[in-house]
Parts: sequence; structure tokens; C-alpha cells
Amino acid sequence: MTRRFLTLADVAEMMNVSSAQTYALVRSGQLRGIKIGGRGQWRVEESELEQFINQRYEETERFIATHPFARSTDLDDHDQLDDHDQHDEHDEHDEAAKVTE
Repeated sequence: MTRRFLTLADVAEMMNVSSAQTYALVRSGQLRGIKIGGRGQWRVEESELEQFINQRYEETERFIATHPFARSTDLDDHDQLDDHDQHDEHDEHDEAAKVTE
């Protein structure tokens, strides 16, 4: 039997985020949930979680479409990309050192 409602801990585990992040999503209204019982425990319907996830996929697709990843042709593999990212970090460090001098 499939459960209809999930606890915030269940949602957090399924999305691999903290319970605090899940609580913030529910309290902000980004993820629909309900409060039940005398102690006001939160529950999220499984279909609401699926809808939330699908919305995030759509938002991510729009973000990618409007913010293309500029990639040099010489960055053929992941290792080279990591090297590029490390150079950016060194550049930021050099700039910070110039400011403090």
C-alpha cells in the first residue's frame, strides 16, 4: 500500500535535503503541505511533492535556456573543467590579496 501523505522527514530524505530546508519550503508556500493534529504536525501529499519536483525541473530548464553554459572547445572532459574552476578560485584569491595590500 502506497502512503498518501509524507512527513517532512520523509520528504527531506527523498529530496536529499535537511528537514529544516523542507520545513522552510512548506512554510514559505513553495511546497504545499497541511498541518494536522493537536501538535500541528506537517504532512505533504505525495502528489504535491511530485508536482513540486516537476516545477523545479521546469524552472531549471528555463534557467539553462536563458543562461547558457559558455564552454570553451578545449574543455573536453570533466578534469579540464575542474582545472578551469580552480584557476577561477586562484584569481579570486589574488584579487582579494591585492585589496588587502
